Amino acid sequence: MNLDFNQIVPYIPFILEGIVATLKFVSISIIVGFILGTLLAICKITKVPLLKWIADAYTSIFRGTPLILQLMIIYFAVPQLTGLDITAFVSAVLAFGLNSAAYVSEIIRAGIMAVDKGQTEAAEALGVPYKSMMLNIILPQAFKNILPALMNEFITLTKESAIVSTIGYLDLMRRAQIVGADIYRNFEPLLFAGLIYWVMVFILTKIGGLVERRMRQSD
Repeated sequence: MNLDFNQIVPYIPFILEGIVATLKFVSISIIVGFILGTLLAICKITKVPLLKWIADAYTSIFRGTPLILQLMIIYFAVPQLTGLDITAFVSAVLAFGLNSAAYVSEIIRAGIMAVDKGQTEAAEALGVPYKSMMLNIILPQAFKNILPALMNEFITLTKESAIVSTIGYLDLMRRAQIVGADIYRNFEPLLFAGLIYWVMVFILTKIGGLVERRMRQSD
């Protein structure tokens, strides 16, 4: 096998900088997806038909089209229509955040529906406002039930982040491709990038397991 990992040694610092770039936009995307997903989930269980229809339509669109297509539309098509200059970073955050929100909304909705209806009935009987009931009673219980599913969504988001390399964002994947083009060897830098992705996902999985155990112990 024609392998020589010594050639990528000088480029290791350059590739490692991609970890920060990747985690930066993924972290913001997760926050955007979580906040928007929570709002969409509440809209889906509301008694207002219009809000429910909007939330369902949003989920259908973003779950029914490829993430890379959404990324391309935001980065290439939106500037064409609006004249706005959208950077690769902003495009990545918007595409991943909006896409994640559709999946997170379904996860949270399922978690809310799994909470005992007696909790809602008791809160309504005591005259607890809907907003306070959701924030202090229903959502905390729902989050405990859906934490594994949320962590799985965040892990998937981290792995799929590699597609931002298609718009030139200098994430981990893009830097590995640049190194491969520079030394005319692709296997070594790509394998090194793959190892880093695996380590990041492994750490996220461990953190998720730790948080889940802590929450169970607090019950």
